[in-house]
Amino acid sequence: MTNPRKPPRQPTEKPQKTAASPTPANPAPANPTRNATTASLRDQILADFATLRVPLSGEQLDELLRTTEQQGLSHLEFLQRLVGTQAQQRRERAIERRIRDACFREVKLLEDFNWKFNAAIDRAQIEQLATGEFVRRGDNLVFVGQSGVGKSHLVQALGRQCCVLGYHVRYTTSAKLLQDLTAGLADQTLPARLNYWTRFQWLIIDEFGFDRLERTLSPQAANLLYKVIDGRSPQRSTGLVTNIDFEAWADYLGDPPLGEGGQRAFLIRGHSDHSWDRGEKLGHEAKAAVLRSQHACSDPS
Repeated sequence: MTNPRKPPRQPTEKPQKTAASPTPANPAPANPTRNATTASLRDQILADFATLRVPLSGEQLDELLRTTEQQGLSHLEFLQRLVGTQAQQRRERAIERRIRDACFREVKLLEDFNWKFNAAIDRAQIEQLATGEFVRRGDNLVFVGQSGVGKSHLVQALGRQCCVLGYHVRYTTSAKLLQDLTAGLADQTLPARLNYWTRFQWLIIDEFGFDRLERTLSPQAANLLYKVIDGRSPQRSTGLVTNIDFEAWADYLGDPPLGEGGQRAFLIRGHSDHSWDRGEKLGHEAKAAVLRSQHACSDPS
């Protein structure tokens, strides 16, 4: 009995060793930015905003990061939302600061004005003034009318709107202005005080002639007022609210040359085509908006 032949053994191949890549003698240093974790990048962004003095809380950043991931915002959209929110907050704070520095006596808004109480007031004209173009041009503005017709409401509302538009406005009454300037005569600070009142882009002087302080406060009162009006450069607007007709300033002040000088100081500053009741003005081209209303009414507010 013969044994079955065993199949020949197949030679086994030895696994070939793969040559290992040579290890560089001097490996490149790791990039700290690439190796930074998300948390450390977040902290760095917050620190950078703090260095720039831009307020950004961790909660605000986290919320924006979540929104960006959920909505698939682009890099530009993320950046606009991140920077835009901070820029808008800064603009709002700047507006609040300009309104505070303007020292308005009351909070008066155009949207709160009762346009029906005085038909002589041209709403379209006032809304045009609310664009602030007259301040940009350096035009002057005179509101003339009896007490109670809404002059102070309108001029303060226009001043507030100009603050929103980015202009630096200062509101005062003729009495407070003259008291400040007269004090400057006494303590030798008049040049500094004149410089203060001439630096604003729009200076609003309310109640000119109401208490006749321009004639009775001091012998120099009217001259001091003229110094402020004349000292403001052609690029700076001055607003005057009065119950003294524009052409009657000379008689009211009791000094015709000074009164006419004040009128000319207003007339040569810029140009405006707005008026309620325009008249001839010293034979000169009318370059100040003279807004007149002669109908006394109740408080529009």
